[in-house]
Amino acid sequence: WRATFVLVTLASVVLALWVLRAVPDFPGQAPGQRAGALQVLRTPGVAVVLLVILAWVLGHNILYTYIVPLLAAAGMAAAGLAADPGLVLLTFGLAALLGIVVVGLWVDRHLRLLVLLSLAGFALATLALGQEAPTPGWVHVSVALWGLTYGGAPTLLQTACADAAGEGGDVAQSMLVTVWNSAIALGGVAGGLLLSGSGVGAFGSVVLVMIALAGILAWSGRR
Repeated sequence: WRATFVLVTLASVVLALWVLRAVPDFPGQAPGQRAGALQVLRTPGVAVVLLVILAWVLGHNILYTYIVPLLAAAGMAAAGLAADPGLVLLTFGLAALLGIVVVGLWVDRHLRLLVLLSLAGFALATLALGQEAPTPGWVHVSVALWGLTYGGAPTLLQTACADAAGEGGDVAQSMLVTVWNSAIALGGVAGGLLLSGSGVGAFGSVVLVMIALAGILAWSGRR
């Protein structure tokens, strides 16, 4: 953990120095010019984006927070891989990096399409992970698809939120962070309740409901 701490600290310092050197210092808004939270929330599209974030990130964190029991239920324990989920998480991370690149290339031209494709891919990955006794290779393919579709989610959703909010983008981004962190916490709570109640087998159904809700909102909010 010490090496991890050193790397994280070093990365934080490098990032802070880069921001000080490279990011322009744009003038801010006077307090009287800044839109209020309720005003921004009533801006068409902002509430829809926030609800998509809540559903998507909540569903993701139900699976991600409890990845070890999820892998064990998928039969990875028999292959000796569930005790050390590092390889599976490495697959997820590498796929997520690829997802970031793909979204970065296309987000300005195909924002809504990328959101819908990402949700569809997440749904397929969830269904695949819920199959009985999948092979380790199948689990890795499913996790790779999951990572690919989630890696670009922050870019997609932040872009959608900023586009919808317009001049109220700063306030909307603060809302986005609040909703995102709340969804992470709720995902942990929901996953824990499911795990102690119905078990891992209930994860797939609940997550698919969250994905469907996010997809319906994204589709219906196309205007």
